Amino acid sequence: MAPEKLTTHQKALAVNLDDGTYGAFAEIGAGQEVARWFFRVGGASGTVAKSMSAYDMQVSDAIYGHAERYVCEQRLRTMLEHEWNLLIERLDGSRGERTQFFVFANTVAVRNYSGNNEAHGWMGVRFQSAPRSAPSTIIAHVRMWDREAVLQQEALGVVGVNLIHAATQRGADPDAVIASLADDLTTSRIEVDMVKFEGPRFDGVDNRVMSFRLVEHHLTNAVLFTPSGVAQPSEILRKKPVLTMRGRFHPLTLTHVDMLQCARAQFAQEPANVGKDFITLAEIPLNVLQRDGKADAADLLARLDVLAAIGQDALITNYQDYFRLSAYFHRYTREMVGLALGMTELTALFTESNHEHLEGGILEALGRLFKSGVRLYLYPRRDARTGVFLTARNFQVAPGLRGLFDYLLENRQVVGIAGWDEAAVGIETEQVANQIRSGEPGWEACLPPGTAEVLRRHGAFGL
Repeated sequence: MAPEKLTTHQKALAVNLDDGTYGAFAEIGAGQEVARWFFRVGGASGTVAKSMSAYDMQVSDAIYGHAERYVCEQRLRTMLEHEWNLLIERLDGSRGERTQFFVFANTVAVRNYSGNNEAHGWMGVRFQSAPRSAPSTIIAHVRMWDREAVLQQEALGVVGVNLIHAATQRGADPDAVIASLADDLTTSRIEVDMVKFEGPRFDGVDNRVMSFRLVEHHLTNAVLFTPSGVAQPSEILRKKPVLTMRGRFHPLTLTHVDMLQCARAQFAQEPANVGKDFITLAEIPLNVLQRDGKADAADLLARLDVLAAIGQDALITNYQDYFRLSAYFHRYTREMVGLALGMTELTALFTESNHEHLEGGILEALGRLFKSGVRLYLYPRRDARTGVFLTARNFQVAPGLRGLFDYLLENRQVVGIAGWDEAAVGIETEQVANQIRSGEPGWEACLPPGTAEVLRRHGAFGL
């Protein structure tokens, strides 16, 4: 049976009444919203060794050292390390044999007086799973969506209690931690877009899978990965132009690589992007990773490792509509956003029945997509029957939409990709997948160098 879902009050009290759990709280930026819960419910003397808030920057620097940024992962890690060392130094000798120590820390910016800042923060807990055992750590990045600072502070306090309770009372099971983070909240109030599990308690845990679970549990709509692992989206996307390509990448073929390389070359030449660093992402929608509502972790990791093998950042999202994906990017940047599409995706975008869930139908979908200055880069497809290359110029759109499509072409909101490789255009992804499954020779030649070995290592497609 699933464990009983407790209220925030019950969770804080359970921690307070646990004689073997004892720790310190250090909170910067939003007051002491998490520690307050443990004082409020009673019995805090059984849990709280220390509670502090270094709100002033100079005071914070005097304790933790100078920082260029105060709301960042590195600051949180410095806080956890400093407070942990102090706690062990001061209390291990007197009660280390019978106590599982923990330190909770956060550094947060809630809505300011002017209401023009990004309301987000980092929180983490370092804890022992047994007395005098080596500590483990859980780190998360959160966003607060309430419009009032006091409500954001309240939500922050609840998430902090959920994290501490899951780490100290529920065995720190990673799936249980993630499933409980938004207890007593709605996801319209709080978003958790990155999580990391570290230390001996989490040996064998792959943080890419754990961040993916955030999307599955609807704690966020997107998680970002670099070849080195999970990443916090604003750290990568902030104030940069973004080019993305949606796909299954099952497997990644030379067609995908050619499409991305050609789109990247064209995107770099856009007047708005000349001389700027920009981000290129391979986006995988959640639904293509799931069967019967559940995703296979091994399949997920195989796709991410293949993308990592060619040095490609990846994004997993819960967005079906392209305009929602575009709006997500514009959270972080006002620079140009480009979407590289194949002709199959373009056909789906211009199929009216795919937009029946919107009040304004296809006009709403396209209006919301192009309102923010998005540009679509269209990659051709070879017609299997005639051998003709289908491009932006000879794309067969429904008669009633011809004028709209021509308007987008004329205004360069839709452009054809140039410089593509005819040999790459002829590779059909599903055909390659079937070749691999059936053991037909020669499929490796359709994949980027080095990626066939990654598929074999993962046992993908039955290899």
